Amino acid sequence: MPVIVDRAERLAFEQRERERLRLQHFEELRSEFNSIAVRVRAWEKLYGLRLPTSPTHGILPVISVATGIPVAAIREEQQARRDARPPPPVAKESPPEGGVRLDTTASEQK
Repeated sequence: MPVIVDRAERLAFEQRERERLRLQHFEELRSEFNSIAVRVRAWEKLYGLRLPTSPTHGILPVISVATGIPVAAIREEQQARRDARPPPPVAKESPPEGGVRLDTTASEQK
């Protein structure tokens, strides 16, 4: 790699490198060699967005066009992500107002 001395040269090089990476990400997004999950993640990375959880979200057709994935397959990816999520933690019984819990068993033992 040649040494870049001029500031304008360096800025131009950086711009070309950003464009090269963007094209590489776009190719990853459209490549039929990649799984649907990989292509959706590439779309998320390229646009800095997350796949919405709603199966009726208006952006799904946009993602479909950008990735070449049918909307039904994108909905299947949404469902797979929902299924892969750990269940929410079970809520513990909270103490009464003021944070003090009365011990009723102690008075019964006397």
